[in-house]
Amino acid sequence: GQDKVEIHHMDLKQGMTLKLKGKINDDANGFVINLGQSPGNLDLHFNPRFGEKTIVCNSQNGGRWEQEHRDDHVCFSPGTEIKLTVTLEEDEFQVKLPDGHQVKFPNRRKCSHLPYCCVEGGISLTSFKLD
Repeated sequence: GQDKVEIHHMDLKQGMTLKLKGKINDDANGFVINLGQSPGNLDLHFNPRFGEKTIVCNSQNGGRWEQEHRDDHVCFSPGTEIKLTVTLEEDEFQVKLPDGHQVKFPNRRKCSHLPYCCVEGGISLTSFKLD
């Protein structure tokens, strides 16, 4: 099934790290972590795609997608448990993958506070923490 976890009053601020643990479904094509102000205003859209063997990152402004970044370092696969961390800095997001590789994506609107988070697609979250 498609699991979707949505949080509208998250208190992720600059310098803080979001720690996620989850199990990727056996038949997953990928999954999505969205962070931002609201569902149509996303500062980070993080989307590993297993078929394309790539991680797509983007942002969305008023429902419009902006320029995407791709990183071909996919070090996890369907059916596995993973740990990811997302750190919000003044000029960028740093997503740390399970093997330590960092995916960096610009903080385009220099936002200092992210209330909205959505995790969906082929992953079941087992833990969600802010540090």
